Amino acid sequence: MAKVLILDHSKSMRNILRERLEYEGFSTEAAEDETMAARLCEKIPFDVILSDSTGVVSDTGVPFIVLAGEGTIDSAVAAVRSGARDYLTKPVDMNRLLTSIHRVVDRSDDAASDAPAPAAASPTAPTRRRRASGFHTEPIIGTSPQIERVRQLIDKVAPCDARVLVTGENGTGKELVARWMHAKSRRAGAPFVEVNCAAIPSELIESELFGHERGAFTSAIKQRRGKFEQANGGTLFMDEIGDMSLAAQAKVLRALQENRICRVGSDKDIDVDVRVIAATNKDLKEEIRKGNFREDLYHRIGVVIVRVPALRDHAEDIPLLIDHFISVLSTEYGMPEKSVDADALAALCAMRWSGNIRELRNVIERLLILSSDRITLEDVQNYC
Repeated sequence: MAKVLILDHSKSMRNILRERLEYEGFSTEAAEDETMAARLCEKIPFDVILSDSTGVVSDTGVPFIVLAGEGTIDSAVAAVRSGARDYLTKPVDMNRLLTSIHRVVDRSDDAASDAPAPAAASPTAPTRRRRASGFHTEPIIGTSPQIERVRQLIDKVAPCDARVLVTGENGTGKELVARWMHAKSRRAGAPFVEVNCAAIPSELIESELFGHERGAFTSAIKQRRGKFEQANGGTLFMDEIGDMSLAAQAKVLRALQENRICRVGSDKDIDVDVRVIAATNKDLKEEIRKGNFREDLYHRIGVVIVRVPALRDHAEDIPLLIDHFISVLSTEYGMPEKSVDADALAALCAMRWSGNIRELRNVIERLLILSSDRITLEDVQNYC
């Protein structure tokens, strides 16, 4: 999970960026000024910084993207000269920002993988984390009846090829459910391909899903396989399918009905063998009523529906989740595991967790970094 530091003097802008980036799967921290940003950079190995200024960030050694309030040629030139990887103006185009962040993170990963391994490293020194290659499935944590029911559904449904619709609020673990569906299926040795339907502009979704031929449009300089072809023989996880345009829905419906796709710019059909698992945080029946989602597609993807509960609905699992995150994150940061005081644990269990498990993980990560030898109630009150 790539880590992003948001340095912006506007609280509302920090909140908007955090919400969208965490929705996209990034881990985020926010700073209201350069002093706080510098302090966080000393403790956390960020992958990229989003900053409304070039001041302190240019000295951190972390790649950064400038989000300028007023775009001028002079300020853009100054930002590039100071080392900025990109220069965007407000209001921020989120699609362009996400593309820029992915470009920076991917470039950092490639550079790290090409670099020679160090002879030795301090166990306590923060190291930039790279995404593991290959398929990886984290455990589903919890003993509550709600989580047990999710596990039982996975065990029953995974071995067959039935299409599955996973529903639930943001941050509940819908992707994790999809990954376990794949891991326990007969397709486990084949590709698991993800696509976030909400993050792709409507004019690009067809090319992203079905691929394109060289010259199909202005920027199509070479042939490209789409997600359906990449997932052939395996599983295609279509996250946030409720945000897909009606035009794209019609093309996906055809692909599911006929088990074949056609690249943009081609007149040749390609047979594909793909199991589709879709996910959404929306009420698709309500979206159908509003005319925003096709009912025939709903019935195609929703052969089995798995509802992932919000964290507040299985709060008894919070202590187990906290223990798990402390163990995992302590290993990642090369620091000793910290205990949690009883009153601090009670305070964490009593929180509403609107961001669900994703929010809980980020809070535990923050507490581990900023607390002393143990996590106290004061830490929870100060950093949550």
